[in-house]
Amino acid sequence: MSRSAWIAGALAAIATGAGGYWAGQHADTLAKRPLRAIARGLGAAGDPVVTTAPPAQSAGRPSGPVIYYRHPDGTPAYSLEPKRSESGKDFVAVRASEDLSFDEPPAQSAALAAGGNERGKRVRFYRNPMGLLDTSPTPKKDAMGMDYIPVYDGDDQDATTITLAPGRLQRTGVRSEPAIRRAIVRQVRAPGAVQIDERRITVVATRSDAFIDKVADVTTGDRVKKGEPLMRLYSAEIAAAGAQYLTDLSAGGRTLSGGRQRLENLGVPADVIVNIEKTRQPSLSIPWSAPRDGVVLERNVVEGMKATAGDVLFRLADLSTVWVVADINENDLAAVRVGAPATVRIRSLPGRTFEGQVALLYPQIAKETRTTRARIEIANPDGVLLPDMYAEVAIASSAGAPVIAVPDSAVIDSGDRRVVIVDRGDGRFEPREVDTGVRGGGLTEVRNGVEAGDKVVVSANFLIDAESNLKAALRGLANAEQAP
Repeated sequence: MSRSAWIAGALAAIATGAGGYWAGQHADTLAKRPLRAIARGLGAAGDPVVTTAPPAQSAGRPSGPVIYYRHPDGTPAYSLEPKRSESGKDFVAVRASEDLSFDEPPAQSAALAAGGNERGKRVRFYRNPMGLLDTSPTPKKDAMGMDYIPVYDGDDQDATTITLAPGRLQRTGVRSEPAIRRAIVRQVRAPGAVQIDERRITVVATRSDAFIDKVADVTTGDRVKKGEPLMRLYSAEIAAAGAQYLTDLSAGGRTLSGGRQRLENLGVPADVIVNIEKTRQPSLSIPWSAPRDGVVLERNVVEGMKATAGDVLFRLADLSTVWVVADINENDLAAVRVGAPATVRIRSLPGRTFEGQVALLYPQIAKETRTTRARIEIANPDGVLLPDMYAEVAIASSAGAPVIAVPDSAVIDSGDRRVVIVDRGDGRFEPREVDTGVRGGGLTEVRNGVEAGDKVVVSANFLIDAESNLKAALRGLANAEQAP
């Protein structure tokens, strides 16, 4: 190798090393200035390809080493090695001065030295890049080598507005959505239990003393049909009324008489009275049938026993419709209304749901649990819902009239205050304290502070709120420094 070739290679290695050292020392500066070319993948021939726009030509003659090659037609295709395009044209070499200038232009440097910037504004002071309460009247670096951030004239005029650079917004993932006017629907969840409809319970009893001759093969828990015989009994008072009815029929053939009225007053089943009319014979042992369909809850009768007037012989319950009584927390009571639809799930019946409506809110709160009961009527045609089954209830509740609502994530709740970040466009954000109302369906009612159509930040809003607090602290620090 010749001496000149060796010297040229050494100089190229030194230049490359110096460039890499400079880039490492100014990583923060490079991060703030978008490169015109970033390697993102491999081309068709295996060469790395850059997918950003082609670099702009510098004002002076290109200088420096060739750092990559771009497509001759200006398409977003790049290579680290010389190559040809599909049309046979050579890729164009891009030198270091064409891609990124490592030095400030003379005019711009002079402006910054005079206390200004490329926008023609004067730098008021420099603040710590890590958000610490530390400012400087001149450019400086922190302990990690990061440049302090300049604060320009006019950047701090609006005390309520935060301005963020577009690149920072993209990195932090700030996202905004408009506030909308709509009715908020929420679900109130509560535990509950199945109960018998009190209006569908029937007691079988006699209105006179009687002796039980025979009891049908019916026990507690059996289902009976209306008109199905339950027992046979003898009652002297009923027998006397039946005899009087036969006398009335024989005397005038009337179908309504004093004897018939006595039988009805004694609660004799209608089919027994009809049988007396047809046979014209008294019946000493009277069959007593079920007054309705239902389940036998109680059987208090045995053969041969004497039953006095009013004794409960059978207790029947119709389970075709049942109640689900849910315990509503006192805090959720305002969101539950009579007529609201409810969905009931039974733990012992997985996969099945039952629909109903809130029929009643009990006018009393339990002192021990601070809950009140809501009664929901549920159809039970197949009889699978049994009394005292445990239920999980979800009641759909609506605030009624439409209200201004924002997503739950838009509200920053610190306990003593609630803040919403309003996106004013062009990277400007304004924190506003708001009063909130009901919540439900992922939305929160905002009673004041935000109007319909205002864009509110729903993602990374806590970062902007922290920036707002930092700005207020820096303003207070600056005022303190300026005070005599």
